[in-house]
Amino acid sequence: MQLLSKTNIDFVSPRKILVLFSLAFILFGIIFAIVVPPEFGIDYTGGAEVAVKFEKNISTDQVRSAVAASGLKNSEIKSFGEDNEFLIRIKEFGDVQVKIQEALEKVEGNTFQILKVDKIGAKVGGEMRRDAFIAVILAVIAMLIYIGFRFEFTYGMGAVLALVHDVLATITFIIVFDHLDILDLEINQALIAALLTVVGYSVNNTVIIFDRIRENKEVHKGMNFLKLVNLSVNETLSRTIVTVLTVLFALGALLIFGGPVLRGFAFTMFIGTVVGTYSSIYISSNFVIWYLEKIKKQNLEAGWNEEKAKIKTT
Repeated sequence: MQLLSKTNIDFVSPRKILVLFSLAFILFGIIFAIVVPPEFGIDYTGGAEVAVKFEKNISTDQVRSAVAASGLKNSEIKSFGEDNEFLIRIKEFGDVQVKIQEALEKVEGNTFQILKVDKIGAKVGGEMRRDAFIAVILAVIAMLIYIGFRFEFTYGMGAVLALVHDVLATITFIIVFDHLDILDLEINQALIAALLTVVGYSVNNTVIIFDRIRENKEVHKGMNFLKLVNLSVNETLSRTIVTVLTVLFALGALLIFGGPVLRGFAFTMFIGTVVGTYSSIYISSNFVIWYLEKIKKQNLEAGWNEEKAKIKTT
């Protein structure tokens, strides 16, 4: 499906300003994360997990309201099994079972029984935090190896820088939105899964642009590299827009109607998709341009001013 055809947008010229903007935003995110540390879920901090079964059907919102009214904060309520069975996760230690039992007893006209109680220690939570960090790092390294073999090492480094940019920028949005109480977000297993999905989606879009650059280098031998990159991004633009809009529509519906349990995953994927599309166009390719100009000492600007003039007149 060709949403746009024969576009001639200048994606290359504003690269320096946009790279500086990205660096400033990521630096802001790192400083903000140090001043206001991200909130971790029970998977990474420890706490208790209580499974309950009600005699009659009851909604997740009713259970959540009863638990919140008792003063138990940052609870995570999930439906599992039958319609009247729920998993309640609390980032608290001690006799959590008694607190939850007292909270649920206030639900009138519906008796319940506790099916199981599991506790996650702080040490286990710390180990899971470490494992999640390692998982993200290994995913990025695997992408570097894959792209390095498929294209060139320079392209692989550009893709990895884009992936690091995507992860850091997405986490910055998560921390800011959570701190400003716009959304209740915490770093848990679902959010880490969303980050890894963002890494895969972003590199897929980057590979498509790199693949078109490689094809155009054979078709348009001797063409100025800046013009070549610009041409390749424009040629893949329609595909990028269609794919991104399709994903964003689905994630938007999930974000609005998916409920609190899926909100963190949907928000992370939504922001990550937007950031990943931006980095595929302005970060990965621009690293290759920077490398050729600064390390290989190639004069890529030669002839580019004339091409920019043509773009402005079309």
